[in-house]
Amino acid sequence: MKYFFNKTLLVSCLLACYFIRLEAQVNFYNMNKWQDSLLRLGKEMYNLQGEAERMDKNFTFVKTLVSSLKEKHSYLYNFEKLDMISVLRSPDDKFRVFSWHIPLNDGSYLYYGAIQSKTKDGKLQLSGLLDKTFEIENPEIAVVGTDYWYGAQYYDMVPLGQDYVLLGWKGHGSTYSKKVIEILHVENGVFKLGKPVFSDESKITRKIFNFTREASMYLKYHPENKQIIFDHIVPADPSLKGNFRYYGPDLTFDAYEIQNGKLQYQSDILFQNPTREADDLNLVPGKALPNKKSGL
Repeated sequence: MKYFFNKTLLVSCLLACYFIRLEAQVNFYNMNKWQDSLLRLGKEMYNLQGEAERMDKNFTFVKTLVSSLKEKHSYLYNFEKLDMISVLRSPDDKFRVFSWHIPLNDGSYLYYGAIQSKTKDGKLQLSGLLDKTFEIENPEIAVVGTDYWYGAQYYDMVPLGQDYVLLGWKGHGSTYSKKVIEILHVENGVFKLGKPVFSDESKITRKIFNFTREASMYLKYHPENKQIIFDHIVPADPSLKGNFRYYGPDLTFDAYEIQNGKLQYQSDILFQNPTREADDLNLVPGKALPNKKSGL
């Protein structure tokens, strides 16, 4: 027992030294300067009134972000000040996902993002996420690469066996919004989005919820029960089926429980008084999502 304890302690110390040595290789002076530039650009791209000006600032933001990530060992830098975008590390710390949105004047949104993989030598390995929302004919059954992304701004990432669940907000149009349960997985070293893991609908590869912009929707992972709990969304009247501007929560809740790499559907669960996030600020064009902090 004493030998086992000493061996475990030695391994822990070696790992701690390894990570300290890696962090020492990060050029924090340069990364802090990059972050300050990104913070300024990020504020401008959300506060400018003109759509063309916002898009121009976003273009500069993207180029600046990529340049910052080219710094060696940039993966270890958390971008803690950039609260206008989402930065989520995978539970196994193999990669992180950047995502954000740009509001357009017609009430719709464009989404931007990238996946940065962790590398041993600290060099950049980046997969751009290209929003093709309006080109994907059947998004609920599509399996796509990062160059054909069903864009969203993600706020949580959950392990699902060897895969990952992404929970995302997707402001869609002037009358209704969406939330998404996305499945991210790796095939032959390549990131893929969408996978049939839902027990209630065997063909779907991602779950998409549509609801009025005048309501918020609860969609949150509860690790104590390994459940993704969400509002049951229904039309205000059966005659309004398919008209998503009249869809909203009916005060009941459903869930997906993580079991053996699958999402097992549970209907009408007992769940009361959830804390709601004020993520329906898509009602105010030009504002970033609140409480979507970058970093860990």
